[in-house]
Amino acid sequence: MFSPTQRSLWTPAAPHIWAINATGSAAEDYVSVIRTLLDQPRWLEAQYLYDEHGSHLFEEICELPEYYLTRTENSILAECADQVISAAPVECIVELGSGTSKKTAHLLRQQIKQRGRGIFAPIDVSLSSLEASRDLISEEFPELTFNGLCARYEEGMSGVDKTVPKLFVFLGSTIGNFNRSEFSIFFRRLSQSMGPKDFLLLGVDRVKDTPLLEKAYDDSRGVTAEFILNVFRHVNRRLGSDFDRAKMRYHSWYNPQWQQIEMYAISTAAQEIHFPSFDTSFVWEENDRILVEISRKFEPRRLQSQLQFFGLKSVGHFTDPREWFSVLLFRKSQI
Repeated sequence: MFSPTQRSLWTPAAPHIWAINATGSAAEDYVSVIRTLLDQPRWLEAQYLYDEHGSHLFEEICELPEYYLTRTENSILAECADQVISAAPVECIVELGSGTSKKTAHLLRQQIKQRGRGIFAPIDVSLSSLEASRDLISEEFPELTFNGLCARYEEGMSGVDKTVPKLFVFLGSTIGNFNRSEFSIFFRRLSQSMGPKDFLLLGVDRVKDTPLLEKAYDDSRGVTAEFILNVFRHVNRRLGSDFDRAKMRYHSWYNPQWQQIEMYAISTAAQEIHFPSFDTSFVWEENDRILVEISRKFEPRRLQSQLQFFGLKSVGHFTDPREWFSVLLFRKSQI
């Protein structure tokens, strides 16, 4: 659901996907990429992981035996969906970074059971994922109005209609991919986008034993490695650069000080990277590493306390028997 001037667009007769340019211009991407690659230590923004191939690889990761997060969160949602929908009397469910929305179906099922109708507004940068979500959701839930948006979070959040009660859904511990600065920016924007009757359902992975965490991000089939290193193919395609995939390897580890998994690309030989369209180059030395993604782990009580600063009051906490993962429900409150 977007602003009142756009509301008629968001009540189509058939399931619909709206598209905003989900990628910036080449010049904007160049500034973003060069800024982080010339930083020390070098890093890349996680958004570049999710071209179409990257999105498909991530869906594959979610099915891996080592990657417990998806299965565990799905089991929690299956158990708590009725309580969540009872506690959050909303008309619209907005999912950020929706993917194919398989887990969210538990919530939609309860929305129909308890209220008989509703609007589902998934937001994702991957058009193919939204199309898969549309096919899945509209077949099972014909009572729902499906309004997908192919866009980045910031575009999606900035246009929401504050007059319509909404449940924002942000699953998969995706918030763990944000560094501390990005974390604050995201929740500030989200809080500003929320109306007085809105809720947030947040899935987060919890701090646990290091071997279990590290295994989840270095699977035996190498899918995670391919996912992380695919970022350079994406950057090459977007910016005309010449990162050599054959001269890099994947490495990940759990940093206990920062309570986060860190995923790196390491150059196996010195290579000069060119950006000919922008007349720029830099040398990526042998054994030098680029941080491609992090996955922060959380302590629920501490996180609940932090989010109070952004006007989000904790009203529910659901977990699994092993307490590996948490699904947290928040209500918008005055800061």
